Amino acid sequence: MRILITNDDGVDSPGIHELAVHLEKAGYEAIVVAPDHNASGTGTSVSGLASDSPIKVTPSKIVNFSGEVYGVAGAPALCVLAGYMRAFGPPPDIIVSGINAGLNPGRSVAHSGTIGAAIAGQNFGMRSIAVSVDVVTPWHWYTAAALTVDVLPHLIEGPSHTVLNLNVPGLPLDQVKGIRWASLAPYGTFRGTMTHENNQLVMTQEPLAYEAEDHTDIGTVSAGYAAITSIHASAEVWGDEGKPGELFHPDHGIHAASAGHEIRASRSTFLPGRFDPDTYEPE
Repeated sequence: MRILITNDDGVDSPGIHELAVHLEKAGYEAIVVAPDHNASGTGTSVSGLASDSPIKVTPSKIVNFSGEVYGVAGAPALCVLAGYMRAFGPPPDIIVSGINAGLNPGRSVAHSGTIGAAIAGQNFGMRSIAVSVDVVTPWHWYTAAALTVDVLPHLIEGPSHTVLNLNVPGLPLDQVKGIRWASLAPYGTFRGTMTHENNQLVMTQEPLAYEAEDHTDIGTVSAGYAAITSIHASAEVWGDEGKPGELFHPDHGIHAASAGHEIRASRSTFLPGRFDPDTYEPE
């Protein structure tokens, strides 16, 4: 298995360093391609990618890691796209994104650059896992990296187009009670406010104190377990009326997941095998 490791905190983040060392020690072939800056909150953005605007790449190093390391002047999802398009050698089989400094639970999955990189991998048929650890001093990078190594074989054997979101308590490894499946919490862990002052947008954040349900990712981490959630982007939503190919009609209503309608993973050109641009022919 060839693994591409990325994150949104930047190539110099201690979290990605810990992750790279752990994965290599576990016997995986890994390459690190990550932003050369803090790219938090970039979601699935691939930055200002254009054929006439080259993006800077800076070789780097990680102590006790023998694989190649690159800092890219772009978002995490762009790093995955570059790896998939063979900019750094053979395309990866697995995307491991993290370790993020802070949890990525609930609705924050829509904005997180850590999870955005994993979703980019999913979009191209790869299996991905996004890893985040709770904010506790000292940071428990080792715990998150060790649990990632534990989960990885199961991800490898799982279905294609899988994204797992792993949120880890800020605890020593021997104090984590285990890994539990969890649903997305209805809120995140922080509440933000934004003001417009002197032609600038100013955002402030403060912890959001509420009792999350036990089965949610936040509730699971609060109980001392690592929370794992399988998520899927680029999905379709279908109600009982209105089928593919039919003309839109008001009687069909509007399809929405919030109304309990069926969610289906979108079809991929790249199934069942890996997309090869040298041999690809449209159906």
